[in-house]
Amino acid sequence: MRSTPRAPARASAPAAPAAAGGTRDELDRALLTLLQANARDSAANLARRLGVARTTVLARVARLEREGVIVGYTVRLGRDADDRGLQAWVGITVQPKSGREVERHLARMPELRQLSTVSGEFDYLALLHADSAVRLDALLDEIGTFDGVVRTHTSVVLARRIDRVAG
Repeated sequence: MRSTPRAPARASAPAAPAAAGGTRDELDRALLTLLQANARDSAANLARRLGVARTTVLARVARLEREGVIVGYTVRLGRDADDRGLQAWVGITVQPKSGREVERHLARMPELRQLSTVSGEFDYLALLHADSAVRLDALLDEIGTFDGVVRTHTSVVLARRIDRVAG
């Protein structure tokens, strides 16, 4: 029998700060990242990927639900989820040989939707999706603290005029 942490389809917008202070540890963030990729994954598989006990995963999911960080599981239709909250493109310049470490930190951010290496003024271009301007500001502050990040430049998405990328 497959045990899941209550898993219909995809987790919907679990990026809100926790009610009791707004801080989550690395395990919570890693769990949220995995659930965003596949909310139907079994607790056993999530535990294996995170290197913790299955009961730890179940307890964490229950707490995140109780605190309102995970507000439900839903079928995601097209771009509906991206229409709520804010999206921002963040150009990131890093010191030489710091790329892998910066990528590792960024990969732990559930709000990161896309990360590309690019030519030109920046080394990376990241697409972030935050539930509020306050959360976006906190994410940008966090990125600025990563070892190796020299500078960032942010452009908030006001509207999508043409979108040919399938959801």
